[in-house]
Amino acid sequence: MPRETLTKEQVVRAAVEVLDAEGVAGLNVRRLGTQLGVASTAMYYYVKNKNELVTLAADLVWHEIELTDPATTDWRSAAATLAREVHEMIGRHFWLLAAMSTHVIYGPGKARFDECGLEVFEGAGFVGADADRAAATLLMFVIGAAQGSAAERAWEARVRRDGGDAGSRQPDALAYVTEAAAQFPRLRARLDSSAPDAVETLPGSTGFEFGLLTVLDGLQSRLAAAQEK
Repeated sequence: MPRETLTKEQVVRAAVEVLDAEGVAGLNVRRLGTQLGVASTAMYYYVKNKNELVTLAADLVWHEIELTDPATTDWRSAAATLAREVHEMIGRHFWLLAAMSTHVIYGPGKARFDECGLEVFEGAGFVGADADRAAATLLMFVIGAAQGSAAERAWEARVRRDGGDAGSRQPDALAYVTEAAAQFPRLRARLDSSAPDAVETLPGSTGFEFGLLTVLDGLQSRLAAAQEK
């Protein structure tokens, strides 16, 4: 693809594709040039360096979030929808959490999300800095909840980059985790249990939904207490 036919948006979207496959460590201008079918040096016409590319790619994926309309939705439903949207987005782009730990990720995409979050919590009745804290609390929960799955996918990407087969190494990794957990009675009991707990069939009882409802319950309690003063 001649450089003249490329756009910066195409370059950033191609970077997202590479990141989805190989993670932050697997992204470089040579790999991106291969993805786009151009010389690697052509990338510098659009971005200064890898750091800028990662930052742009990370902000781009925030545009995938489908925002709720706080004017037509109660605040708990709106907040829950935003949380689920972010959780699913991180699931599609496991590398985002690693990028957020080493880069300042901000731009139109993240700002758009933050604006909606503040509107939701201000509409609920949180005042001033409490609206910021409520929005941050919800986002921190989602990031924490997504960490395990993202870490697993990052490990798989690293194995692939090293020329290995993640599937063939999975049993060894699982055996190591099982051996470590088996040393502790409560964890061992869960390893020995082959049937899932019946409570897992109840609405809101999956790990993420349980945590999300708990966070929202806590925020609602704080809001009610503040309004009683």
